[in-house]
Amino acid sequence: MPNTLTRVGLSEAVAREVGLSKNESVKLVESVIRHVSDAILSGEGVKISSFGTFRTREMAARTGRNIGTGASIPIPRRRTLAFRYSPRLRKRVADGGGE
Repeated sequence: MPNTLTRVGLSEAVAREVGLSKNESVKLVESVIRHVSDAILSGEGVKISSFGTFRTREMAARTGRNIGTGASIPIPRRRTLAFRYSPRLRKRVADGGGE
């Protein structure tokens, strides 16, 4: 399983890069995550240059099918989160992580 960047890991990286204390960097990371989450929950899009855009989408109600039984199942209308990565991030991933 690939490594996963967690809030703690992100806070530690911020502390190293910016020179903040660990406590200050934790507060900074938590604040950024809270602001991004609040914006998404209020229906705003969140665009992070060179990374991507988060937005919510309304999914219409539809009829699904249980694969095992073949029975029709109503799927209610719902709101979901969508992420669209930037062309720069796409290129970095395609190039194996380089600039």
